[in-house]
Amino acid sequence: MPGEEQMQITVEEIIYRSEDGRYSVVVGGRNGDRDDEVVAVGDLASVSIGETLHVTGRFRTHQRHGRQFQVDSFVPVTPSTEAGIQRYLGSGLVPGVGAGIAQRLVDRFGARTIEVITTQSARLREVEGIGARRAEAIADAVSTRKREAEEMAFLQGLGLGPSLSRKVRKRYGVETVRTLREDPYLVASEVQGVGFRTADRIGLAQGYRADDPRRAAGAVLHLLLKGSEDGHTFLTEPQLLEQAKVLEVPEGALRQAFDELAARGLIVREGDALYAPPLHRAERRVAKRLLKQRADRPLGANLADQIRTQLTPRYAPTQIEAVVKSLSHGLLVLTGGPGTGKTTTVAAIVAAHQARERRITLCAPTGRAAKRLSEATGMEAQTIHRLLEFNPATRHFSRNRETPLVTDLLLVDEASMLDIQLSERLLDALPEHATLVLVGDVDQLPPISPGPMLRELIASDACPVVRLTEVFRQAQQSTIVRAAHEILHGRMPTPTPSGQLTAGDLFVIRAREPEAITGRLRETLARMRVAYGLDPMRDVQILTPMRRGPLGTERLNLLLQDYLNPSKTTAPNGPFRPGDKIMQLRNDYERDVFNGDLGEVRRLDGGVLFAEVGGREVAYERDALDSISLAYASTIHKVQGSEFPAVVIVLHSGHHVLLTRALLYTAVTRAKRLAVILGDERALKRALGNLEQARTNSRLQARLQTTEV
Repeated sequence: MPGEEQMQITVEEIIYRSEDGRYSVVVGGRNGDRDDEVVAVGDLASVSIGETLHVTGRFRTHQRHGRQFQVDSFVPVTPSTEAGIQRYLGSGLVPGVGAGIAQRLVDRFGARTIEVITTQSARLREVEGIGARRAEAIADAVSTRKREAEEMAFLQGLGLGPSLSRKVRKRYGVETVRTLREDPYLVASEVQGVGFRTADRIGLAQGYRADDPRRAAGAVLHLLLKGSEDGHTFLTEPQLLEQAKVLEVPEGALRQAFDELAARGLIVREGDALYAPPLHRAERRVAKRLLKQRADRPLGANLADQIRTQLTPRYAPTQIEAVVKSLSHGLLVLTGGPGTGKTTTVAAIVAAHQARERRITLCAPTGRAAKRLSEATGMEAQTIHRLLEFNPATRHFSRNRETPLVTDLLLVDEASMLDIQLSERLLDALPEHATLVLVGDVDQLPPISPGPMLRELIASDACPVVRLTEVFRQAQQSTIVRAAHEILHGRMPTPTPSGQLTAGDLFVIRAREPEAITGRLRETLARMRVAYGLDPMRDVQILTPMRRGPLGTERLNLLLQDYLNPSKTTAPNGPFRPGDKIMQLRNDYERDVFNGDLGEVRRLDGGVLFAEVGGREVAYERDALDSISLAYASTIHKVQGSEFPAVVIVLHSGHHVLLTRALLYTAVTRAKRLAVILGDERALKRALGNLEQARTNSRLQARLQTTEV
């Protein structure tokens, strides 16, 4: 890469080391010259004084600390000179070896000291002060360090950086080198961050043929994983064969891989559909449990009529039917758009079950949705993950079929976000006698993860579904609510009339070119602060359809970071600064943070980023930073289930591949007080006219419509 340099440095002093030991500031002599000092900074793991490192990186000038060498990667080099070996052994790296014993070892064995320690450890007893036990301890420590250095050299020689190299070594231990040589494609399927492309580069460099069975198997597993990330529970054989053309894997090798992977239990074949085993199991188990769950729970005509009479003065007929069906069926879906009374109906369902002294459990996929559910019902609501009591030590949910939830009614809000695997875990923990009520807006986007459970269930006609369609008078006062229903019917949203602010305002600002749109975005944020008292950092969420491109989240986040949080603090934490708004990108059960959770960077301490997420402090070491991103701007998919005081929806014709009515509807309904649609009117019209939903492969609907699940 341009500006990149390589050199060897021998560590003379460690100025700073982060708590996790990964970020260090060291001073070392360049290429063995102690008078030519270099200050090196970066992910240097637990390097020690006396160690020699082959480093790759570039020089930079720090505002406070001057000229430094920023290390991108490094390989430990076992010292070969007597002076280097003596410093290496006497640095404290080897337990039980101080400066005195290090000097005596080198005096006795010279430049062959390391070789003697690792291959002839019994000879160490020739040195005064070293007995059998100490000799064994020295040999173990030096051999382990030498093996680690060789593994790091091997991994970084393959192009893996320090962070990824640690992940691979943590997964495979002493089998690291052997595993990568024998099957790098296996590593790609088991270690996050090592994708097929990386594994393929390693494999082809080691002489693998294009039709090697390991390469073909790796391609199939890679494509199935990629398909699941796009929302598919399976891919068909034709889809896999077509997608594999980009990877240049021969068709014959792929077909052979289908058979071999199925025989090994690494995939499940069902007709021409190929599943990852966990997704196949989840889809079948969810279908089986839902079919069992839908059984009627007789209420009696008199009691049903009595309930209807009690509720009639306050509720619409469809709302009353929802309450009655929640009492007379084991499974109910309640769906409807904004302003149609879902929240009111949920409160009525909860009250009806409370009146019958039924134990009630409330949950939602996200923390924000759970909080809204609590406010609506006056009862505690939890996220599904916390309800099911994930145990980081065992990496399993404590609530399951053996230890089910103690409840008579389980009500799940924002159920449109439920994917097939989370549905499986939730249904596993549901007692057989309990009632399940799923509440959600089926017109929103499907979940990001594979398996749109709510949509498939509604389409199957396998259970009672109450759809609320009437927009209540009070809700009609909100321009946002009116606009959402206009969008559902393909009509251009009507903005708030000038000078007539409502309970929920919506405005459309037109601009075409990306630079003009980003300029208007800054102006809009400034006006929101003045006119509505909204803090652009905490109250406003920028939404856009895509991650990449001139108006994708990646570029918008950097622009908004400089505009809203122009801190000059520099730290080895990628793009992050204190005060930054961040988002969790995937479930992290050990940290108890989940996909879509928002937080704020509180401080940067060397290699560790500390953020406040959900009211508590969470630490992200360097290896975990790829699980978070800046969140001034977010994709619309990522904020499903969340609401914000205000949103700004950025639209451009460059987003055309993703522009749909459901996408725009989902974006607008994230706002409570204010929604602004900013961008190209052509993109807005395309979204309104595109009824297509991104179809994802799932057989849940079909399973629910047959006895064969």
